Amino acid sequence: MNARLLTLFTAVLLLFSCQGGAQPGGQPDTTAPEDTTRSVTLLFAGDLMQHQGQINAARLPDGTYDYNDCFALVKDEISRYDVAIANLEVTLPGPPYSGYPQFRCPDAFLHAAWQAGFDVMLTANNHCCDSRRAGLERTIHVLDSLGIPHLGTYVNAEARAKNHPLIIEKNGIRIALLNYTYGTNGIPVSKPNVVNLIDKTQMAADIARAKGLGADVIIANMHWGVEYVPTPPKEVRDIADWLLANGVDHVIGGHPHVVQPAEVRTDARGQKHLVVWSLGNFISNMTKDNTEVGLMVRMTLTKDSLTTMTDQGYALTFCSRPLVSGRRVHTILPASFPEEQMKPAERERFNRNIAAARRLFKQHNKGIDEYEF
Repeated sequence: MNARLLTLFTAVLLLFSCQGGAQPGGQPDTTAPEDTTRSVTLLFAGDLMQHQGQINAARLPDGTYDYNDCFALVKDEISRYDVAIANLEVTLPGPPYSGYPQFRCPDAFLHAAWQAGFDVMLTANNHCCDSRRAGLERTIHVLDSLGIPHLGTYVNAEARAKNHPLIIEKNGIRIALLNYTYGTNGIPVSKPNVVNLIDKTQMAADIARAKGLGADVIIANMHWGVEYVPTPPKEVRDIADWLLANGVDHVIGGHPHVVQPAEVRTDARGQKHLVVWSLGNFISNMTKDNTEVGLMVRMTLTKDSLTTMTDQGYALTFCSRPLVSGRRVHTILPASFPEEQMKPAERERFNRNIAAARRLFKQHNKGIDEYEF
């Protein structure tokens, strides 16, 4: 090779190398920039209740309790989310058991809900002190023994300081969960136990702590409102406004035992915030109009430079109570359940209650649609 060709060949190689056009071995560089986007899916369900009729129905001849049928038709849907959350509106004090007005529930009910796929239990509700200090503390003990994260009630102030907010980290996204109730049905909280009550001073401190713990998203789970009414009162709306104004990203409500509307709000930065006024009952023995329907609300959070809600939706459920071989079986049905498989009386209640919920949501929901499974 003459000197002129050698110089030209060397220059081409240098130019090609400076442009990053080759890796060792002379192969083209096809490495794409690392994708830093992460996402997590969440599911919220309403009140897990145990009236006396449910306890009686779950009792087997040998004296044990079986609740697996309750969740059989929704288990797959619950289990497919990264984090599934429900309100445990019972206490687990051990026998004797009882339903309303003071709920004392067999441990088997919690076991069945856990096996159905629920990952987190909320315990701040108006029935959390139904079996006083012993029941509140044993409920926490049973949750801990199963390794189920929980929030809302605590054996003492030190436990609360350590565990609230509850931080759940999935796929690189840190989610701070808060949980509060309007009260405990007039039953005093036994010292040194702590129940999270709706108190702006305390909630502001908890929000600040969540931020200090590096939360990407803060979600407040609120036990509030007026029972059996289809829309939230002004005082509930005011609390939600306050929470969002003070740094909470999403607000999920319960307690009224009926479903209430949901809405997506967009702030000045273009960030979306989900507000669900009431999830209703997920499972109970209530038969009052609209108490047999519940909501399963899903949410996808995506993290890039910011963490945003990129998807949201709700599914309707119905608590069925047919007699099977002389035993009343409480089973949660999806709204897509085939009507022909129901007895006429139950089919009528199913259609009437599902239709009422859909009319309510058509009138009041904003930015969130129904899905079926």
